[in-house]
Amino acid sequence: HYHLRRHDDDPKSERTGLPMTIPSNPNTPPAARSKRGQLWHDEAGMTLLEVLIVMVILALIGTIGGLQLTTYLGRARTDTARLQMQEITTALELFRVDVGRAPTTAEGLAALLKSPDGLPNWRGPYLRKPENLQDPWQRAFLYKSPGEHSEFDLASMGADNQPGGDGENSDVKNWR
Repeated sequence: HYHLRRHDDDPKSERTGLPMTIPSNPNTPPAARSKRGQLWHDEAGMTLLEVLIVMVILALIGTIGGLQLTTYLGRARTDTARLQMQEITTALELFRVDVGRAPTTAEGLAALLKSPDGLPNWRGPYLRKPENLQDPWQRAFLYKSPGEHSEFDLASMGADNQPGGDGENSDVKNWR
């Protein structure tokens, strides 16, 4: 049971507004008391070893989380490329309905944004933004018409821009 007192039991300190302290317990060892009688806890801080262990654990968590995030982002880009290709395929089909054919390889996918010369039935643009003609890795989609696998071939070579690959490096194509 403690009674609060002002520093140095000075009756004037009540009027001066100095902070109150708890008097030290006479049973507290002197090493645990400050000069003003305030108590110090023996286990108030962390040792260097504890800090290092915490830092190692945080580094491991960050590394594992970073790898998972990288994998997730790679998968998300590949999925985005598939969705973009579906949108381009829909635009190509609308172009074919209006014009009677798909754009030639020479006309390219730009024909979805601006009418090639000599196409009176063109009713585009069939895509809203020119950026839609680039894959998530900021490269133009590959387009060939007539295609080797269907009326037109549309592909992205993935993150590595090389044929084949796994994960983020896998090719995204409109054929199997």
